[in-house]
Amino acid sequence: MSKRHSAKYKIDRRLGVNLWGRPKSPINRREYGPGQHGQRRRKPSDFGVQLMAKQKLKNYYGEISEKQFRRTYEEATRRKGDTSENLIGLLERRLLAVVYRMKVVPTVFAARQFINHGHIKVNGRTVTIPSYQVREGDVIEVKEKSREMALVMEAIGSPERDVPDYIQMDDKGTTGTFLRQPKLADVPYPVQMEPNLVIEYYSR
Repeated sequence: MSKRHSAKYKIDRRLGVNLWGRPKSPINRREYGPGQHGQRRRKPSDFGVQLMAKQKLKNYYGEISEKQFRRTYEEATRRKGDTSENLIGLLERRLLAVVYRMKVVPTVFAARQFINHGHIKVNGRTVTIPSYQVREGDVIEVKEKSREMALVMEAIGSPERDVPDYIQMDDKGTTGTFLRQPKLADVPYPVQMEPNLVIEYYSR
């Protein structure tokens, strides 16, 4: 097992949920945490519940740092409207999230690597920054020479996930248009996300 898979599954075990809805997640077999005390159940405090909500949302988007995540929260508070919805919208605007939603890669970790290696164009220009904020109407595409990669072909053919309706894909499944910023209810999370608790965590 690669370090990437190992780390991903450790996150599932630690949080006690199948965070990305993967069929091979160990949480499907063992619904308790790692270690000899993993099966002990303790009622978490309010702070513990808020922290868990933050860890779930933060880890879902891959290797996003605490500094980046907090900066995203602060931007969400500055914007008009519901802060929880703003937070989800900003996270889903990240190029990493859009590439993952397009289903051209199997995981958020693969999406980061795919972007870093220069396989993605936005409006005809190569973008190698996973945190790049996509705007309505932006066209995101896999480079022509990268479309035959086994990783891409396998992901496109996988029945594991569907492309959400705020991204419009072409017939080949390698080019998508970001139509609009989604609401929480629009995002196909495999587990319940509670951005309101994340807001409470940072508002302490």
